[in-house]
Amino acid sequence: MRKEECFYLGKIAKKFSFKGEVLVFLDTDEPELYENMESVFVELNKNLVPFFIENSSLHKNDFLRVKFEDVDTEEDADAIMGCELYLPLSFLPKLEGNQFYYHEVIGFEVEDQRLGMVGKIVSINDSTAQPLFEVLNGNVEMLIPMIDQFLVKIDRENKKVIMNLPEGLVEMYL
Repeated sequence: MRKEECFYLGKIAKKFSFKGEVLVFLDTDEPELYENMESVFVELNKNLVPFFIENSSLHKNDFLRVKFEDVDTEEDADAIMGCELYLPLSFLPKLEGNQFYYHEVIGFEVEDQRLGMVGKIVSINDSTAQPLFEVLNGNVEMLIPMIDQFLVKIDRENKKVIMNLPEGLVEMYL
């Protein structure tokens, strides 16, 4: 399994018991969806390695208490401490309407209701307080805030994000 075919689920945060149990911080709004998984991919030395789960349960909202097969001691748990967990993209619940996953809209065209075609989404920058679409128009890169008030429609069929952008935002780049 390649990392590009997966989504980030969370990170092994700390040991829970002397029998190899760990607490996984889940980076999700719906941790209960991941309570009864059979396996996950753990990133070890830049490779995704399948780990099978003996049992798991939710622990204090954002954590999943996990007992992996063949992780039976504190030393075994230390070896995977801080590792990131991934699942195949096919495990993501389908979103509808104007809800979308970031990876889903890469390559979509951005269309403004007033200006028409603005450019193509090449990336999403979520390292700032407000996530931004990185949009390429020719060789000009624009940063467009992902604000609900600007978003009119996600047109999955035609691979478009239709927006109502404030006057001057696009013009500032061109």
